[in-house]
Amino acid sequence: MDYKIIEKGTKKYIEVISADNPLNNEQDALDLISLSWENEIRQQMLHGEVLSEEFFNLKTGVAGKMLQKFINYGIRVAAIIPAKVANTGRFREMVLETNKGNAFRVFATREDAENWLINS
Repeated sequence: MDYKIIEKGTKKYIEVISADNPLNNEQDALDLISLSWENEIRQQMLHGEVLSEEFFNLKTGVAGKMLQKFINYGIRVAAIIPAKVANTGRFREMVLETNKGNAFRVFATREDAENWLINS
């Protein structure tokens, strides 16, 4: 997994840029949570490329299971997912719902994702 720790003033987050294998199960979510705990950083930015096709297909249940792990362990996640993917089918409905909360949100740009992580 390729990641870096970003510091903006007194705030920090982990930016996950790429993964050898796309993230597609609860264990992958737990690996991200472990990464946060090891670095004492409870915020992450995930680039859409690190998420598997199964994540975007809500019938598989992958997204729900992963998001529930993040919520249970108090990890805030900003995902950068292009609008053409985020606005497709049932995944769009999930994005609209999760973007109302404060645990997981989807953004079209890195800048918007970072602003949410740093300023909220």
